[in-house]
Amino acid sequence: MSSISISFWEQTTYLQSVDYIIIGSGIVGLNAAIHLKELAPKASVLLLERAAIPQGASTKNAGFACFGSPTELLADLQSHSESEVWNLVEQRWKGLQKLRAKVGDENMDYQHHNGYELFRSNEEQIFEECLEKLPEFNRAFQNITGQSDAFKVSDEEVKAFGFQEISHLIESQLEGQLHPAKMIRTLQQLARGVGVKMLYGVEVECIEKVQNGMTVHCKNGWEFKSEKVLLTVNGFAKKLLPELKLQPARNQVLVTQPIPDLKFKGCFHYDQGYYYFRNIGNRILLGGGRNLAPLEEQTDQFGQSTKIQNALLNLLENVILPNQKVEIEQWWSGILGVGEQKKPIIEMVESNLGVAVRLGGMGVAIGTQVGESAAEMLVKG
Repeated sequence: MSSISISFWEQTTYLQSVDYIIIGSGIVGLNAAIHLKELAPKASVLLLERAAIPQGASTKNAGFACFGSPTELLADLQSHSESEVWNLVEQRWKGLQKLRAKVGDENMDYQHHNGYELFRSNEEQIFEECLEKLPEFNRAFQNITGQSDAFKVSDEEVKAFGFQEISHLIESQLEGQLHPAKMIRTLQQLARGVGVKMLYGVEVECIEKVQNGMTVHCKNGWEFKSEKVLLTVNGFAKKLLPELKLQPARNQVLVTQPIPDLKFKGCFHYDQGYYYFRNIGNRILLGGGRNLAPLEEQTDQFGQSTKIQNALLNLLENVILPNQKVEIEQWWSGILGVGEQKKPIIEMVESNLGVAVRLGGMGVAIGTQVGESAAEMLVKG
């Protein structure tokens, strides 16, 4: 029996059996729900979210519309085949184009100020390795995007941006930035518009296979029955499916108070993408540093650590805004889903249970593509 008293009206409206249940209302879950209604307009789709607003990374990320910085691509080519790396970049590119078409740039404050990778004075070797690879990277990006000069060296911008200890910049002319919460809010509106049912504040405890489909058991005692279930909670997925090949990863982020005459706009990457910053108007968002404490940051618990906070502040005060007084307005953290392989997990783990997780910190770019692919998998499976 439910631990919360349920009326006949509630039972026959909110808890009736549906065709599809999606667990998680981030970028993947919402896109999957919308696409399911496009593929099967008469199907009933229910989306469950444990919190009042999506928890995890979809509304807590930095809002980078990016595809991989040169040092990150170099590192990926050491652990993945060339075809795997470029297939993943292509999925990110396609995902972003679908997101922009679906949501609309104005609805998520999309701005195209390009991206940049920073190289410090003692990183000449890695810069030379990237420089040698730029023609190859540009050819690959041209095959994917149609633009021939995705990457170029822009050292002349170092002084203009006011950075210190930076010797080189490699510019990505394809990258943009957006407002993640406005993106999710618009996707919620689109989902409701096509008839997706959404319940918030409902935390799933376990998923049970039954004779005619699946039963989703929730911590408040509610049960939901459906033909098929899709799990899209990314970094939290191992709580429900421990066998999944992914780990949670916490990223810590700060935002400054407004800075008069901020000298730069755009998305900036450093150290294989482990550090990143951007402008939000005349504020700076800065995050990352989990590689400093990989075991400690392999967690699904929100919060901050002094070690990483100090590293971010050091980067802000000595490299990004040298010799300037800056006040921090806010800190927060988000939970990613990562693994040894960067390819997302989109598969049916049982005949009636699918997963779409492990976005590797690229959810803004790839999330729409992953969600739509998962919806197609459910319909076909």
